[in-house]
Amino acid sequence: MNSNDSDDSADSGGDDDTGDGNFEPLTDTYEELRHTEDSAELSAAARKPLPPKANQAAFSRATALLEAVAGNQHTPLEDRIFLAETMPFPNILVKLSEDGNDDVRKAVAANTADKNWLVGRLTKDKVGKVREAALRNPQTSWKMRLEGAQNPETTADTLDFLSKLGVESEPDAPTILSAMVRRAVALNPNCSQATLARLAEDASTDVQHAAASRMG
Repeated sequence: MNSNDSDDSADSGGDDDTGDGNFEPLTDTYEELRHTEDSAELSAAARKPLPPKANQAAFSRATALLEAVAGNQHTPLEDRIFLAETMPFPNILVKLSEDGNDDVRKAVAANTADKNWLVGRLTKDKVGKVREAALRNPQTSWKMRLEGAQNPETTADTLDFLSKLGVESEPDAPTILSAMVRRAVALNPNCSQATLARLAEDASTDVQHAAASRMG
């Protein structure tokens, strides 16, 4: 599965005519899963394999119902994390990105099937481990990476990760943008001495100078 297949895969707002008389109306089943307190039922629904994409109506119905499961706080935590880690569908991931549990939001933040606007939202999360998972996600925009590199609350480990963009990781990254991120890392008060020492030998003179100004 990939995110390109999923943008319009689910619509919880109306009935879905699958042509199979065994299906209940979508809205009825959706509301049942959204409000039930039966954790076993919700867990089974979370782990149920999706039907083949060739059966478009059944596939769309299944992903719509997973949105209801994702938004129900009676769904066991391990199942919400499972969905956050594995689902590529924006409607489901948006629900989970608003979960009250930090580990669920962290799993969404690290999901590489995320849209960049959703990762960007999670770089602003109130909890540091969620923000930092989002900053490490390759879907994160350069604007968000730069803001993360400038944030004095970003940890030394994540700053070290950002300091390698365009050099050791993502070598084909835009030269100017990646250098701006590395320079911001060098100027961040949480940047470690080991990271500064490496940035002092960066290919970009702007990065070198920023690192030298912190080491002097």
